[in-house]
Amino acid sequence: MKTKKKLPPFKILSTTAILGYGFPESSFKRGLSKKPDLIAADAGSTDPGPYYLGSGKSFTDRNAVKRDLKLMIRAGVERKIPVVIGTAGGSGARPHLEWCLDIVREIAREENLHFRLGIAYADVDKETVLKSLKQKKIKPLPFVPELTPEVVEQSENIVAQMGVEPFIKLLQEGSEVIIAGRSYDPAVFAALPISLGYDPGLAFHLGKILECAAIAATPGSGSDCALGILEEDSFILESLSPERKFTPQSAAAHTLYEKSDPYQLPGPGGMIDLRECSFEDIGNGRVRVRGSKFVPSDPYWIKIEGVRLIGFRSISIAGVRDPIMIDKIDSILKAVETKVREILGKDKNQGRIYFHVYGKNGVMGDLEPVKKTLSHELGIVIETIGKTQEEADSLLALTRSVLLHYGYEGRISTAGNLAFPFSPSDVAMGKVYEFSIYHLMELNDPNFFRTEVEEL
Repeated sequence: MKTKKKLPPFKILSTTAILGYGFPESSFKRGLSKKPDLIAADAGSTDPGPYYLGSGKSFTDRNAVKRDLKLMIRAGVERKIPVVIGTAGGSGARPHLEWCLDIVREIAREENLHFRLGIAYADVDKETVLKSLKQKKIKPLPFVPELTPEVVEQSENIVAQMGVEPFIKLLQEGSEVIIAGRSYDPAVFAALPISLGYDPGLAFHLGKILECAAIAATPGSGSDCALGILEEDSFILESLSPERKFTPQSAAAHTLYEKSDPYQLPGPGGMIDLRECSFEDIGNGRVRVRGSKFVPSDPYWIKIEGVRLIGFRSISIAGVRDPIMIDKIDSILKAVETKVREILGKDKNQGRIYFHVYGKNGVMGDLEPVKKTLSHELGIVIETIGKTQEEADSLLALTRSVLLHYGYEGRISTAGNLAFPFSPSDVAMGKVYEFSIYHLMELNDPNFFRTEVEEL
């Protein structure tokens, strides 16, 4: 009877929380000295909102992304360590992926590097979504409405969050550098070790923590490296900066972050089960984690994301210092909008007006539990959304001028109610998108995503 060969420790160097956030070269070199088996980074998120997916633009700077990639790719190619990047360009649709690939090819030319480049596309065409919808293979996530064919037709840049399968395929085809579209964050780190036989639950959980690099250490930083060491029955987290260390609390806290359920973390094709998970301080700023399990789902579900254009935005930023106005701010803003609507009358401009009042409830809005305003000053962001930029600009100009000179009860000075920090006071922000697709789609085959290999 053959005895199962013991797996050696598998070391993963996570460089930064999001590609382009940067990392100290000293931490990176310290990570390289540990002889990692994989260099990886997550490059995106839905956190910055729907605009970037809709516009096809990156929320990270090109020069910053190029700097991070240059260090990673040069080190990986020279040392024969695979380099894996997921959710390229910030949102992972084709325009974002092409943007990142252009940087990679530029680095290869400038540095005279020769390597096999693996590419994974996350885009989903509308016909596929409509077909799945008709077959009842799409369901909404919590608090999301049911998807309709009309919404699918209105949506732009639809992507699916890929799991480990496209990465494993590209690695098996000899890819030395992989740039992928929209990805499940842990998959970037978990794919290679899973393909080598390491436990999927531990690999995914380690990936969940490493996707934000040193944010999970204390003090946390999104611009620093971290090392994960995957073993057969556990994994170890290690900081690569003398300023930081991992603690059981910091590792556990990051495990919980962004999750509605602290014990079951769903992803493509299954979930990470943490009900028997433990975090142990093993000294020298390191933490050992045990007990993480992966529970496959049947059928195989992936998350799909898409956005639609809802108009154009303009904003104006102003300050308020009058205690009388601050005390009556809610009724004043309500009266100002009423006055604006009255002036417009039956005008075709039916755009939306929003007031974001910082110092009162600008962050949480109606959910703010502190109802009494104690601030001596307020910051007000006036926002308008119209069908066109001209409509949004026009509505903002009128709203701003009405608020500036509104005569509220008890007002003493007539010079103006607002202090503007900038001139011009009004800023055209351009297109406004909203998430229109944030649903789960059933797959018959996890190898759904298109991949290709390019020799550089």
